[in-house]
Amino acid sequence: MEKFTVLNGIVAPLDRANVDTDAIIPKQFLKSIKRSGFGPNLFDAWRYKDVGEPGMDNTKRPLNPDFVLNQARYKGASILLARKNFGCGSSREHAPWALTDYGFRAVIAPSFADIFYNNCFKNGLLPIVLTEMRIDHLFNEVNAFPGYKLTVDLQQQVVVTPDGATRIAFDVDAHRKQCLLNGHDDIGLSLLHADKIRAFEASRRAEQPWLFN
Repeated sequence: MEKFTVLNGIVAPLDRANVDTDAIIPKQFLKSIKRSGFGPNLFDAWRYKDVGEPGMDNTKRPLNPDFVLNQARYKGASILLARKNFGCGSSREHAPWALTDYGFRAVIAPSFADIFYNNCFKNGLLPIVLTEMRIDHLFNEVNAFPGYKLTVDLQQQVVVTPDGATRIAFDVDAHRKQCLLNGHDDIGLSLLHADKIRAFEASRRAEQPWLFN
């Protein structure tokens, strides 16, 4: 998993509440269990004018010009600004996969669905909870200034505005913070103890050889 330390990126505003995981990555794209390849179908039903299916050439599909990710000013965005209850609906882990594969590293919203929130940390995506007043202000700023960027400093746990004058603190669980800073997902955490695991298996093989016949 890619480490998350300091992110300075363009902000894309998704001004919708209760965005569910089927909107983030529609059900027809869940056949693959690979973590990559979902970015082109992120927000598929909103992003394109036709109905998307696996295997389609997305470069030839008609785009919805009114959808935020299709607007030139938000090209290359790595921070998604959203409304309350982002990631609700089913528990599919494909949702954070699609967001990260597109290029997002952080999502800022007033609240998140619990399972989606947990899945984000396991996949290198930082979900940041700020007050609705802060979110409203950021939406106004993003809409007013093309190319609007924020800096997210995970070590300091702050979101910094472009002029550096405003530093907005956010909370994050200490264990999850360290996992992101070091790029450790659940498998990575287990591999930190690889020597102990191998020693245990060697000892068990010697003490209970019949288990390995």
